[in-house]
This record gives sequence, structure tokens and C-alpha cells, in this order.
Amino acid sequence: MLDKIKLLIGQPIGVSFKNGLSVSGVLCNANEDEICLMEYLYQAKFVQKYYDYEMIQGIYIFPSYDKDLLN
Repeated sequence: MLDKIKLLIGQPIGVSFKNGLSVSGVLCNANEDEICLMEYLYQAKFVQKYYDYEMIQGIYIFPSYDKDLLN
């Protein structure tokens, strides 16, 4: 499974947690214990956060988009 997750490094992903919350960001790194996610906070502020796999229910790659649907 770790090999599949590492293929997503540098890609935008969504992460759902076992507690019902979720976050999205760019996957920066992944190892045997946790993932590192770059998340947007506000204005031009970003933060790297680390999440243990025990907290995570699912990791989802963002779907492709249709340029006609963008504003």
C-alpha cells in the first residue's frame, strides 16, 4: 500500500479520518508510519501537517477536471 501512496507525492489529495473529519492538500511525503500533507490555511499561508495512518480512513486523489467547468 505504501508504494501506491508514494506514487501520489506531489499530487493534490483528500484525506478522510476515522473521526469523520477530512482535509485536502498536496501530499509531500509518506513513510511507514505517517503522511505529510501541505495544507492551505488562509491568504498566502500554508502549513505542513503529519497524519498517522491509524487516524486515516481513506486517501483519495483529486479527480481530473474539465476546463469548461472552471470559472
